[in-house]
Amino acid sequence: MRVGLWLLGLLVSLVALNSTEAWTKQRLVIGVTQFPSTLNPLIDSMLIKSYILAMARRQISIIDHNWEPVCQLCTELATFENGRAKVFPLKDKYGRDTREKGVRTRFTLKDELFWGDGMPVTTEDIFFTWQVGKHRETGVTNHQSFTDIIDIEVHDAKSFTIVNKKLDYQYYALSGFNILPAHLERDAFKKPRDYRKKTLYQTNPTHPGLYNGPYRITKIVSGSYIVLEQNEFWKGKPPGFKQIQVKTIEKTSALEANLLSGSIDYIAGEAGLSLDQAVSFEKRHSERYKVSYKPGLIYEHLDLMLDNPILSDLRVRKALIHSIDRTAISNRLFSGKQPVAHNKIHPLDWIHTNTVKKYSFDLQKARELLNDAGWNTIKTGIRYNSAGKKLQLELMSTAGNRSRELVEQVLQSYWKAVGIEIKIRNQPARVLFGETISKRKFTGMAMFAWLSAPESLPRTTLHSQSIPTKENNWSGQNYTGFKNQLMDQLIDSIEIELEKEKRKKLWGQLQRLYAEQLPAIPLYFRANSFIVPKWLKGIRPTGHMFPSTNWVEDWHVIK
Repeated sequence: MRVGLWLLGLLVSLVALNSTEAWTKQRLVIGVTQFPSTLNPLIDSMLIKSYILAMARRQISIIDHNWEPVCQLCTELATFENGRAKVFPLKDKYGRDTREKGVRTRFTLKDELFWGDGMPVTTEDIFFTWQVGKHRETGVTNHQSFTDIIDIEVHDAKSFTIVNKKLDYQYYALSGFNILPAHLERDAFKKPRDYRKKTLYQTNPTHPGLYNGPYRITKIVSGSYIVLEQNEFWKGKPPGFKQIQVKTIEKTSALEANLLSGSIDYIAGEAGLSLDQAVSFEKRHSERYKVSYKPGLIYEHLDLMLDNPILSDLRVRKALIHSIDRTAISNRLFSGKQPVAHNKIHPLDWIHTNTVKKYSFDLQKARELLNDAGWNTIKTGIRYNSAGKKLQLELMSTAGNRSRELVEQVLQSYWKAVGIEIKIRNQPARVLFGETISKRKFTGMAMFAWLSAPESLPRTTLHSQSIPTKENNWSGQNYTGFKNQLMDQLIDSIEIELEKEKRKKLWGQLQRLYAEQLPAIPLYFRANSFIVPKWLKGIRPTGHMFPSTNWVEDWHVIK
C-alpha cells in the first residue's frame, strides 16, 4: 500500500514538473525532414528554406490564412481604389503611346523595420534587390518577375514606386520580392555570375544583418540543425520563445521516435510525417498530441526530363500514366485522403477545372502505346527498341521519406508489368533540390511536390523562357525543359487579363493543355499533417506556399 502511494505521489510530482517546464519553456525544438541547400531567399526554391526563413525574414506582402494578400513590410497594398496603383500606356521605340498598358504601384515600408545588425530596412534595399534579381547572370529563381520591372522610383527612405511593363492580375502585391540587405550584399554582387557563391547567405549565413524578422539565425550545422534566437531589433510582437532549433531528421520513422523520446518538441506539418504515418500516430498518442490534417495546394508529381529521347515521346509519357493505378495508391497508402490529381491545379483553387483529360489505369492501352513508340521487343520481361536500346528510366526523390520510398516501389512494380525497368536513386533533399533538380542533372523522373499560392501563375515552371541552363546560371524552375508555344501564349495572356471570368477560361485551356501534353505525371494532392503537443498553441496551417512560420510570434506555451 505504501509503495502504491509512493508511486502515485511520484507520478503527480512528475506531471507537475512537466507542466511547470512547459510553462517556463524558453526553447522550442522543431523536427523536419529536409535541410536547405542555401538560405538566400532568391536562389533555389525549397519549402524547408521558406519555412525557416519565415521566422527570420519578412516579405513585402504574402498570402494569409484566408488566402488573401496582406502586407508584412508594407503599410498597405497598392490598388486602384486607394490611389496607389495607376495605369499608363507603354511607349514604342519612337516615344509614341502604344495600346499596351503598364502599371505604377506605390508602396510604403512600415516604420521601425530593422535588420538584425540595427541597420534600418529602407528603399535602398528595395532598389538593390531589383538590381540583383533582374541581372541575367545571378541565377535567381524568379528572374522574369524582376525583368518585368522597368524602373523603381525611390521617393524617400520608406516610399517607392514600382514601374511594371505589365498590368497583371496580381499588380497590387509584391509577393516573391524578397528584399536583400544592400549594405551587406553589395560586395557579393560585384561579379554577378559569382553572386550565388559569394552571397553572405552562403559564406556567412549567421551574420545578424541578413535577417529582419522576429528571429535571426545564430548557428548552422550543415545537414543537421539550425538555431534561431530572438532578434533584438525586431519591433513587432515579441515571440514566445527565446530560441528555436530546427533539427533535420531525414528518415520519417526516426523523426517520430525523436518526438516521442523528447529530443524534439514538434514536427513541422509542412515538412514532417506523411499522412499515413500521422493517422497511425494519432491512434496511439492522441492523449499527448493534437493531430490535424490540412489539405492544400500541394501537388505531388513526377517531373519528367524531356531532354531524354525516351520521355520526349508523348506516347511513352501516356503509357507511363496509364500503367499506374493512382486511385489504388491513394486508397491503400493514404486512406483516400490524398485525392488523385488530373492536372496541377488543386480543386480548392477557384481556377480549377474538371474538364481535363483523365488517364485511367489501363495496362492494355499502355502496352499498345509502347508498341506504337517502337518499344516492341521483350526480353526477360523488359522492352527494347529496334536499335537494341533497353527501356530503362531512373526515378529519384528525397531520401529517408518513407511515404515517397514506398510509392516509388509501387510505381516500379506497376511499370515492370508493362516492360519498363526502373532504377531508384534517391538523394538528401539539399542535394536533390540544390544541385540535381535545379541544374537539370536528373535523367528520368523526379518525384517531389510543388506548393503554390492561390491562382499562382506557372511562368517559372512551364514557360519555355524559364528553363534553367548554364548560360542563365540555372535561373528558372522549368526543370522538365517543356517547350510549348501555346503554353507560353496562355501564360502570357493569363498574366495580363484582369477580368476573372475571362481569366478562368484561359486557366481552363492551360489545364487541358497540361493534361494532354504531360510535361509531368500528376500523382495526387497532398494533405499536410500537423502533430502538435497539447502545450503548444498558436500554430495555424495555411494550406499554401506561405508556411505557418510567418506567424511564429503567435506561437506560445499554454498556461
